Amino acid sequence: MIKSAFGRLRAFAGLSFGTKPAPAASKAKLPDYNEYQLTWGQKATAIFFGAAVMAGIAMVFYKNPLIAGLFSLTGFYYPVMRRKAIIAKRKAQLKQQFKQMLASLASSMGAGRSIESSFTEALDDLRLLYPDAGAMIVRELELIIWRLQNGETVEACLLDFSRRAYIDEIGQFAEVFVICKRTGGSLVQVVRRTAVIIQEKLDIEQDIQVTLAQKKFESKVLTVAPVILIAALAWMTPDYMEPLYEDGGVLIMTGALGVLFGCFALAQKIMNIKV
Repeated sequence: MIKSAFGRLRAFAGLSFGTKPAPAASKAKLPDYNEYQLTWGQKATAIFFGAAVMAGIAMVFYKNPLIAGLFSLTGFYYPVMRRKAIIAKRKAQLKQQFKQMLASLASSMGAGRSIESSFTEALDDLRLLYPDAGAMIVRELELIIWRLQNGETVEACLLDFSRRAYIDEIGQFAEVFVICKRTGGSLVQVVRRTAVIIQEKLDIEQDIQVTLAQKKFESKVLTVAPVILIAALAWMTPDYMEPLYEDGGVLIMTGALGVLFGCFALAQKIMNIKV
């Protein structure tokens, strides 16, 4: 009777003795940073935007509602492009956050703290840098610390993180950490050296992205400029542009549109520099 009363009291109070509270990331499915599910609102917005842009381009180049309608169907592919862009952005953010984590981790281990204490110290530092509770690296560190407190090894936690992140730098750090742990090397020196190398690589990538930011903007302007120019000419001098919308002019417009799309795709490929 006493036990049952105590059980009801514990259930009422919401207490759980002998267990550590799990972070939010462990209660739900662990995040896979190579996946992202758009909401219905995001999908609808992306489809509408893509369809409107493609229909507008078709009207400028062909002045044919039927062709514009066919072009607008490509808007259904825009959510896929939007999803890829969001995944790439999340990975870039996680990569920069991981860089900060490495700096804090190397500093703590260099000061003589244990691995577990170093991760805890890194979490405290990153909470100051990223006050938002939804910051990816903060959630990952909370999960790692929770798993360590429940008996899992650091190697398993880092390898699991690297498998879900799909980021080379995180995978390289996890592999080096595991090898050093198994072979009994100087973990502090290896972690510090690895952290420095990865940070230098990330700094180079960041410098490249900053340098390319203006060029990317210029490529977008150069892609949009011909469309605006043709639209302006068709509106201000319709008689002058009329031959381009009839007979052989349609082929010329189609060729020009193909060259425009090809140049845009080539520019994006050229500026996709990986270190």
